[in-house]
Amino acid sequence: MGKNNDNSNNTLENVNEIGTPNLPEINNNIQFITIIGEIEGHTISPAGKKTTKYEHIIPMLIAAKQDPKIEGIFIILNTAGGDVEAGLALSEMIHSIDKPKVSLVLGGGHSIGVPLATASDYSFIVPTAAMTIHPIRTTGLVIGVPQTFRYFEKMQKRITSFILRTSNISEPVLKKLMYATDELANDVGTILIGKEAVDYGLIDEVGGFSEALAKLYELIREKKG
Repeated sequence: MGKNNDNSNNTLENVNEIGTPNLPEINNNIQFITIIGEIEGHTISPAGKKTTKYEHIIPMLIAAKQDPKIEGIFIILNTAGGDVEAGLALSEMIHSIDKPKVSLVLGGGHSIGVPLATASDYSFIVPTAAMTIHPIRTTGLVIGVPQTFRYFEKMQKRITSFILRTSNISEPVLKKLMYATDELANDVGTILIGKEAVDYGLIDEVGGFSEALAKLYELIREKKG
């Protein structure tokens, strides 16, 4: 009787959370991690915004690294960006894990989502996904002193240096895209869609879930020798 109640509760929970009573069994040698909405950092995002909390993702990455059954990590991205330091911390964490990693940009990989996409060993983007490259910006009170602008410059350098060492884009091209003034209305930067991100060397390949998963298994086989 207790087991039947547990099954009923699980079914109701699946319907409420996922919209279907049955979830398929997933091969557990791959850790799937989704980064969606806004990257939430040290400050809680306003109510109504869909967010990814970095304090939730970091333990998942640690567990994937420590678990001997996990052979690869699959990062799925559809993010509008968000907290720069939190996003960069996640990017460094992903990049430092010595297990095969693949990322897939679905929908959007904007702003700090760019280094999150390039942090993996191999990156994919679907044909209709977009990535926005722009300088960092802030909201709220800004003290108009030289130290503030030097801080922004250092923060920007941290992001660009990470992108340069984890992708095939060159520094002159990255800066040209980042500081373009003829692409976005009332803003600075560039939007790359699908193959454009590959042509510039930012992303490795255009492809969907199946291609990305096949690549991850290929990397796993190569690591095993």
